[in-house]
Amino acid sequence: MGFEKNEASSSSKALKQSIPKEDTPLIGRPQELSSQSKTFANVFIAIVGAGVLGLPYAFKRTGWVMSLLMLFSVAFLTYYCMMLLVHTRRKLGSFSGDYSMITSFGDLGFTVCGSIGRLVVDVMIVLSQGGFCVGYLIFIGTTLANLFNSSSQIMGFSAMSMYIWGCFPFQLGLNSIATLTHLAPLSIFADIVDLGAMGVVIVQDILIIMKNRPEVKAFGGVSVFFYGMGVALYAFEGVGMVLPLESETQEKDKFGRTLGLGMGFISVLYGCFGVLGYFAFGNETKDIITANLGSGVISSFVQLGLCINLFFTFPLMMNPVYEIVERRFWGGRYCLWLRWVMVFEVSLVALLVPNFADFMSLVGSSVCCGLGFVLPALFHLLVFKEEMGWKGWSVDVGIVTVGVVFAVSGTWYALMEIFSVKV
Repeated sequence: MGFEKNEASSSSKALKQSIPKEDTPLIGRPQELSSQSKTFANVFIAIVGAGVLGLPYAFKRTGWVMSLLMLFSVAFLTYYCMMLLVHTRRKLGSFSGDYSMITSFGDLGFTVCGSIGRLVVDVMIVLSQGGFCVGYLIFIGTTLANLFNSSSQIMGFSAMSMYIWGCFPFQLGLNSIATLTHLAPLSIFADIVDLGAMGVVIVQDILIIMKNRPEVKAFGGVSVFFYGMGVALYAFEGVGMVLPLESETQEKDKFGRTLGLGMGFISVLYGCFGVLGYFAFGNETKDIITANLGSGVISSFVQLGLCINLFFTFPLMMNPVYEIVERRFWGGRYCLWLRWVMVFEVSLVALLVPNFADFMSLVGSSVCCGLGFVLPALFHLLVFKEEMGWKGWSVDVGIVTVGVVFAVSGTWYALMEIFSVKV
């Protein structure tokens, strides 16, 4: 009887461990720790996304000098807040001698603030990841409409709407896969396409600049400041991945330097991409820069490649959403109908948003600002409050305050842009 009891206990423990949680890795936990070069590559993969395609339009709206200042400021502050999360996790780990159980942003929120902390983080991760996927569908629909039949309608619906709904049944199939291990090669392909497409766009921008030099402005009005901040915040997605990345790093004492180098490289890449795109097309810069590339063979391949990239990235980005929703509403078990409902809701939101860059600003201002600035500084303040001086308090409280101001103001401005009638 004792053996049966122990066996039942072991089976129960194994069952609990098999139930996916919010911190379950997207494509499986690696068996070996990452070297510094691999960590650098993982930082790049975690941060760079579709947001970069809207940067030239943001530079047009806010002016190229103002945009660069905002971009580098957001990059530095994002890096600083990422390190706040790392230091907070290490401090909590020092209490028990082991922080391996705090493997995600949600775990950190639960450890610091209990169930409320995890709930807030979970909601923001669902909104941010879902928001990224909405942006993917908007990009796919807009790009395909521009490539094939931008002005025509199909069965009374706009071409963009039909392309988004055309993706829907295929996304139901992809998002029905219980484990995303089989999609790992596609995620690598997506990253290669991202880099190749950005390289092609930059080269074409330079060739156009050598021929034509349209008028550009250095500074926009104060009214567009929060808009530009929202786009910059959206572009630096990936704060939720910093704790898993640090956990998988072989030389943890060098993680901060590697993360800093990665953020610096990405910032320079973003700055070049935004400036060159704006300098090439000036006031004609569109909300998705690939729409400016025309209808040549190379341009068409780049745009189609990006569409394929985002199409297969969609289920990877939605995976944390499924883990949270299934954990909270289905006991952590796989649920097909919940996944299909989430895909439908994301597709529906994509149809209601008229402009890619405006939506980037909304998600960046509202959710990314909270995840990237407010929560890391707040958690750091709550954990280190007994040993910080007034300078440390001032910095953390200042970041929380600035984050809240940016979130409220930027969200309001982005909503006004989305619902305004553009002539």
